[in-house]
Amino acid sequence: MAGSRAAIRYAKAILALAQDQKAGEAVAKDMDGIVKTVANSKDLRLMLNSPIVKAEVKKAALQEIFTGVHAISEGLIDVLVTNKRVDLLDDVAAQYITLFDASQGKEKAVVTTAVPLTAALRDKVLKKVKDLTGNQVTIENKIDESIIGGFILRVGDLQYNASIANQLNTLKRSFSQN
Repeated sequence: MAGSRAAIRYAKAILALAQDQKAGEAVAKDMDGIVKTVANSKDLRLMLNSPIVKAEVKKAALQEIFTGVHAISEGLIDVLVTNKRVDLLDDVAAQYITLFDASQGKEKAVVTTAVPLTAALRDKVLKKVKDLTGNQVTIENKIDESIIGGFILRVGDLQYNASIANQLNTLKRSFSQN
């Protein structure tokens, strides 16, 4: 929990700096690359989280992996290494992307369903969420067969649970209380 709060603080600071220097888009591309690289490399995640690997080695490895990134992104890596928080790198990058998208009027809606969304249903959900939020929205479909049917929609901090599993649990609780 404390790690995520720290990641948000770092991301807000980097976003403010990037926007002051008119480099928000460039840094967002760097952060997207960082998120994807860390997510796709188990060895990199292990190295970043290892207390045995020295900070200088982590910094050198990250500079080698992320050559050609914006100076602000390089500065973030330096600050995280110096503050012994380099394990937060992918969290900070993900938070930056979220904050940057929000500042640009973009949001991501996550729709969890038991089966993949059809193109027609995806379009309907996209239109409805866009009408509700007034922002440009992208949809990510997660598949979770345990919800049985229906859907769970999450946009930012808001969640609407219209799953069959949730309705069954609600019914079960009402029977157990009576």
